[in-house]
Amino acid sequence: MRIDVLTLFPAMFDGVFQSSILGKARDKGLVELNTVNFRDYSNNKHNTVDDYPYGGGGGMVLKAEPIFSAVEDIQPLDADTKPRVVLMCPQGQPFSQKKAEELSAEKHLIFICGHYEGYDERIREHLVTDELSIGDYVLTGGELPAMVVIDSVVRLLPGVLGNETSAVTDSFSTGLLEYPHYTRPAKFREWEVPEVLISGNHAHIDQWRRKQSLYRTWTKRPDLLVGMELTAQDRKWLAEFERDAQVSASGDATREDRL
Repeated sequence: MRIDVLTLFPAMFDGVFQSSILGKARDKGLVELNTVNFRDYSNNKHNTVDDYPYGGGGGMVLKAEPIFSAVEDIQPLDADTKPRVVLMCPQGQPFSQKKAEELSAEKHLIFICGHYEGYDERIREHLVTDELSIGDYVLTGGELPAMVVIDSVVRLLPGVLGNETSAVTDSFSTGLLEYPHYTRPAKFREWEVPEVLISGNHAHIDQWRRKQSLYRTWTKRPDLLVGMELTAQDRKWLAEFERDAQVSASGDATREDRL
C-alpha cells in the first residue's frame, strides 16, 4: 500500500511514521508513507494557500488550486490504480473499524489535511472520494485525525502485526468489545487469573472469551448490539446478564430500605 498525506506541517508526521507499528511496516516495505507540503503548489509570490470566503464571514478558506495541483502531481502506482482521496473533515462520515477494513483493501490512499475555516467546496465536489471524521469535536487541523486513520488502516495490512489474529480479535473487529487479557504471574497480590485461562481447554477458553466480550459490550456499549447477528448462546447469556442485573438492583433497593 502507498499513502500520501497533503499537509502544511509535514514535520508532524516524522515521528509517527518512523515509530512503532507504522515504522516497522515501513521498514518491511509493507507500506510506503509520504508527506506532501501543498504550500509548494501555491501559484502566488507569497505562497498563500487560503483566502477570504466569497459572501463574507469569519475565517479563511483553503484554496482549490494548490490541493488539485498537489493531488494531480502525485504519480499513481500504475495506470489501473485510482487512489482514494480522503478529506479529514468534521462533516465527514464517522470513522469506524469497518471503514478501516475497507480502506486497508486499497492500494493507494491520499489524505488531505486542511486548516483554517474550511475548504473550497470544489475540492469536496470534484476531487475527494471520501470524507471522514474521527469525532464530534473541533481540532486545529486534519493532521491528527489523519494519523489516527492511517494507524488504524496500516495495522490491518497482512504481515504488519506479528500475530495475524490480533487485528481479528480487536475491539470492534468482531462487532463486540474485546475480552479481558491476563499474563504472568498467575497471582498478583490477591488477584488471580481466571482459572479457565490456565486450564488448557481451548474450547472453554473460547467460550469464556466470547461471553466476556458480550458482557463488556452489553455493559459499556449496548448500542453496538442493536441489529447484531447473535447466536442462540449469545442470547442466553444476554438474558442471564439481565436477570443478574435485576437481582442486583433489587438487592440494592432492599438494603436502602433497611437503612
